[in-house]
Amino acid sequence: MASVLQGFEEVRLVKPVGKITMTVTANAVRFNKATAQVLGFPAYVKVLVNEKTRQVAIVPTTAKADNAVKFSKPEGKQTTSVSVKDSAPLAAVSAFFELPEAPEGEVAYQQVTGSFYADDKAAVFDAASAVAGTMKRRGRKKAA
Repeated sequence: MASVLQGFEEVRLVKPVGKITMTVTANAVRFNKATAQVLGFPAYVKVLVNEKTRQVAIVPTTAKADNAVKFSKPEGKQTTSVSVKDSAPLAAVSAFFELPEAPEGEVAYQQVTGSFYADDKAAVFDAASAVAGTMKRRGRKKAA
């Protein structure tokens, strides 16, 4: 005898994740915590660039993979955004963005809202949709 539930599919609960963003400054590429979350808080990622479309993608990988870049702490431990400061990915990503001149004591940046593609487990950011701005420098103030 067929089950009453034959043909039914379980409704998958998808927790809403905030916007995923990538912020490019002169010395780091920063991904917000939501980006780490959608990728499953990977310890390492690969940074991919598409020169033709001027897009940047990040995909989870292992520590042993070629070109692996240290990324996130485990879930629960990653409380802030993730900064990638390795020179090669920084140079490759920065090539797509022109940073405005920043006033003294401020940092110029370009910020892009990305899209997450679950099938490829990839976060993709399109340089064409970047928004430029400046922000106050964070960290310790220099002694006067």
